[in-house]
Amino acid sequence: MLKVIRRAWRYIVAALSGRLDELSDPRIQIEQAIQEAKEQHQRLTQQAAAVIGNERELEMKYARAIEEAEKLQANARQAIMLAEQASTAGDAQKAASYEDSAKAFASRLVAAETAMEDMKTMHGHAKQASAQARAAVENNAMALQKKIAERMRLLSQLDQAKMQEQLNKAMGDLTGLTPQGETPTMDQVREKIEKRYARALGEAELSSNSVEARMIEVERAAIDVEGAARLEAIKESMRRKEVE
Repeated sequence: MLKVIRRAWRYIVAALSGRLDELSDPRIQIEQAIQEAKEQHQRLTQQAAAVIGNERELEMKYARAIEEAEKLQANARQAIMLAEQASTAGDAQKAASYEDSAKAFASRLVAAETAMEDMKTMHGHAKQASAQARAAVENNAMALQKKIAERMRLLSQLDQAKMQEQLNKAMGDLTGLTPQGETPTMDQVREKIEKRYARALGEAELSSNSVEARMIEVERAAIDVEGAARLEAIKESMRRKEVE
C-alpha cells in the first residue's frame, strides 16, 4: 500500500510540474534567467573585491614592515657608532650602554625581518588570488554579455513563434480544419510534439554555459599569447636601438 501511495505521489508531482512548465511564460523565464545571472555576477564581483582588498591590505602591512626593519637597522648602526665613539673617548660605561642598545635593536630587527618575510609570503599568495579573482570576473562578464545577446535572440524567436501560431490558427479557422469534437487532429499532435522538442532545444542552449566558459578561456589564452609575443617584439626593437 505504501508503495502505491509513493508511486501516486510521484505521478502527481510530475504532472503538476509539467503543467506548471506548460503554463509558464517563456518571456518571464528568460528574464528570470538573466536576472539570476546578473545577481550571480554581482556576488562574484563582491567576492573578488574582498580578495583584492585583502591583497591591498597585506601590501600596506608589508610596506610598513619594510620601513620598520630599515628603521631598526639604522638605529642599530647608530648605536654601534656611538659605542665606538664612547670607547675611543675612554668612556667604557657609556660604550657598554650603547652596545646594549645596539644588541636590543638587532634582536628587534631579527623579529621584524621574520615578520616581514611572513608578510611577503602572504602577500604573494594574496596577489595570486587577486589575479584569479579578476580573471573570474572578466570571464563571467563576457559570459553575461553573451547571455544578454542570447536573450534578444530568444525573445525575437518567441515573438515569431507567437505570430506563426496565430497565423496557423487563423488558417485553420479559414479552412474549416479545426475539429468540432474533443479528438485532436494529427496536425495538433505534431504541433504539440514539435513545441516540446523546440522548448527542450532552447533549454539545452541555455544550459551550455560551461562550454561557453571554456571557449572564453581559450579566447583569453590566445589573446595572452599574442600579447606576450607583441611584448617580446617591442623588447627586441628596444634592444636593437640600444645597440645602434
